[in-house]
Amino acid sequence: MTAPVSASDRPDSLPVLRLKPKANARAIRRGAPWVFENELVMDRRSRKIEPGSFAVLEDNDRQAIGVVAVNPNSKIVARMLDRNPLAVIDRDWLFDKLTKAVSMRDRLYDAPFYRLIHAEGDGLPGVVIDRFGDTAVIQPNAAWADRVIDDMASALMAATGVANVLKNASGRGRALEGLDDQNAVLIGSAPEAPLPVQMNGATYMADLTGGQKTGLFFDQRENHGFAARLAYEASVLDVFSHVGGFALAALAGGAKSAMAVDGSAPALELAAQGAAQMGKVLDTRQGDAFDVMTDLAAKGRKFDVVICDPPAFAPNKPALDKGLRAYERVARLATALVKEDGYLVLCSCSHAADVTAFTGACLRGIGRAGRRAQLLHTGYAGPDHPLLPQLAESGYLKALFFRL
Repeated sequence: MTAPVSASDRPDSLPVLRLKPKANARAIRRGAPWVFENELVMDRRSRKIEPGSFAVLEDNDRQAIGVVAVNPNSKIVARMLDRNPLAVIDRDWLFDKLTKAVSMRDRLYDAPFYRLIHAEGDGLPGVVIDRFGDTAVIQPNAAWADRVIDDMASALMAATGVANVLKNASGRGRALEGLDDQNAVLIGSAPEAPLPVQMNGATYMADLTGGQKTGLFFDQRENHGFAARLAYEASVLDVFSHVGGFALAALAGGAKSAMAVDGSAPALELAAQGAAQMGKVLDTRQGDAFDVMTDLAAKGRKFDVVICDPPAFAPNKPALDKGLRAYERVARLATALVKEDGYLVLCSCSHAADVTAFTGACLRGIGRAGRRAQLLHTGYAGPDHPLLPQLAESGYLKALFFRL
């Protein structure tokens, strides 16, 4: 039987965080990645640990559970990095994590355009890395990742062969971690123009320095493809379109027409550029999505396929009720624009709204619009966004495909 390991067994002198007697050490040992303040003995020594530092997490019996990243100023005080209490978190450790992530993606995709690191799902909590050919964009949303960002960039270059590594500091989680919002070029240079990205036969233009998040949303790839099958020889309306996600996939799949609606003029311009590169025509409409859908309905417009992929209306539990009402309203307005026997696709990227709650809100909206629906398919994020089963938040994306 292996003897218990304690922090004193390490050759270095990492600080120690200890769980309270009533904390669920078993859940953490079984994979729960976060430890909150109310689960820890937060004495004077613990509170003085510098944000982004590493520590050994121990249970109430002083048995080591693993190495964690610490931020005493965050609601998530400790994030599990390695179940081996003797692990050293350095460039070699990061290289190993990144190499494993690359190996899996290279089995899944024939071109290096994908989410390379999906935070806890890939064992790097709070870290998102998207790859665009020879350029990678890191979004370090936790203090520990900011602290080791140079080693991470170097390990990323070694593991992937990319020439350019950018830092995107726009993540909402950075403010919660007490981090800045300053973007940076870590290695190489930033692209001078948007990059073309091929997915599902469509061409998307990714603005890696001025666009939303890291420049493009890879998570809807499989859902774009499913929607494109429904859109063959169809008229398509893509609301909250961003850079043309569903609309461009529909055109690539043989849609006879597509309209993209978004509040951002730069995003719609990128969508139009993507369509032009495909030799297609995309109708764009800038404006508030609710107002545009109301106006289209007032004019009697109907489409064979309507897709709505809004931002996160319920990003946290306090916003859940309000967010579900917003999703219900989206469903009601969108339903009015769908032809008889047409298709409605409704999406949510809200962590707090699980698939059951989201489906209920959508069905209420469809019902209040006086329609009946068949649920054909429920889609989730693609396999480059792996789930950590012990963390419900890692499975944030839902896409419901209805026939009305």
